[in-house]
Amino acid sequence: MKQFLTVLAVTALTTLAPGAFAQETKVAIGISGWTGFAPLTLAKEAGLYKKHGLDVSLKKIPQKDRHLAIASGDIQCAATTVETWIVWNANGVPTTQIFQLDKSFGADGMVVKAGIDSIKDLKGKTVAASAPGTAPYFTLAWMLRENGLTLKDVKVVNLEPQAAANAMIAGTAGVDAAMTYEPFLGAVRAKPEAGRILATTLDYPMIMDTFGCTPKFLTENPKAAKALADAYFDALAMIRAEPKRSFEIMGADVKQTGEQFEASQKFLRWQDREANLKFFAGEHAAFSKKAAEILMEAGIIKSLPDMSRLTDTRFLK
Repeated sequence: MKQFLTVLAVTALTTLAPGAFAQETKVAIGISGWTGFAPLTLAKEAGLYKKHGLDVSLKKIPQKDRHLAIASGDIQCAATTVETWIVWNANGVPTTQIFQLDKSFGADGMVVKAGIDSIKDLKGKTVAASAPGTAPYFTLAWMLRENGLTLKDVKVVNLEPQAAANAMIAGTAGVDAAMTYEPFLGAVRAKPEAGRILATTLDYPMIMDTFGCTPKFLTENPKAAKALADAYFDALAMIRAEPKRSFEIMGADVKQTGEQFEASQKFLRWQDREANLKFFAGEHAAFSKKAAEILMEAGIIKSLPDMSRLTDTRFLK
């Protein structure tokens, strides 16, 4: 009788919750502490990935190394700037963007020491920026180009965004300017004596982030890819519905209070499903074309990848 009841109970559970024992799809995602990626962290901490049948692990990997983690199979997906996908594909690491994360509205910028009043004044100066193929390096190349200069006109020392901001705050000798982003740019904002923010993406709107995966993962796991997009949009809905709780969760990941994180996120805009559809309808291709030109001029890539394979928008619907 006891055995019969046990079998009956299991049968009832299976009938009532057919998905209860379904195996979650494992996905490893490479990110950084950039404020724009924070909804991905919120989706994990708030159980939104699990709600969509995903077992997600988030790995903090510097942007300059993220493609190596993809190539090795350590991660299947990543978050990074639009132009970086061009670099990765040009260098033999096939990856495809499936949704947009954010647009920077002052969250990325150039900090300079006293005496530098314009970008043209950087000629012959030393600028701290992350390695070629990263967003800070690309931002520097873009800003210089828009002011009639090239990377050959400055000396670049490779420092990651946090270290670059810290170098300015510490008044490090031999560093005249630095490229960084939120939340590290916020630390400079809080200490104006450390340097002046000369230019940001409000002046040069060219930093936008997207989420992508390997073509192999997308082919083998289309439902999981759709679930990744849906979980991200659910996270944005949660931010709107529960901003205080959301900011606290996202801030904790980068050692900020909820209030500090809220101040940091004001310099960017997360992109919902509607904004995504609009972005991929034309803006993405136009930006990628110009970005590719700059990447070629800067010597970051030697040839163009197949630009038609950089995106797959079927998971947005």
